[in-house]
Amino acid sequence: MANNQKASAKRHLRTGDTVKVIAGNSKGKTGKVVAVITDKDRAVVEGVNLVTKHLKPNAQNPQGSIEKREAGIHISNLQVVDPKTGEATRIGRKLNDKGKLQRYSKKSGDFI
Repeated sequence: MANNQKASAKRHLRTGDTVKVIAGNSKGKTGKVVAVITDKDRAVVEGVNLVTKHLKPNAQNPQGSIEKREAGIHISNLQVVDPKTGEATRIGRKLNDKGKLQRYSKKSGDFI
């Protein structure tokens, strides 16, 4: 492995997961993961961490505009919401009945 490359670690988040923000300006909000940016350890969550983006004038939008857009949030500030209880939970991995490694909720013990 080259000096500038980071070892690829397994992350507890996947696109489509419902997550709760546990730290930062958006603390307490929940939303669905739209994208996971693996090289920066960040995730984009629907309706969370909104930033104001100024757009330059162009052919489609001659006036330019200001719009609110979701920005990435570090994955350490997110926790997956347990589908059974609806609370934020830590995630583990264990073998299911078919012998495949699968994520599970540490609170309820159910597979996600």
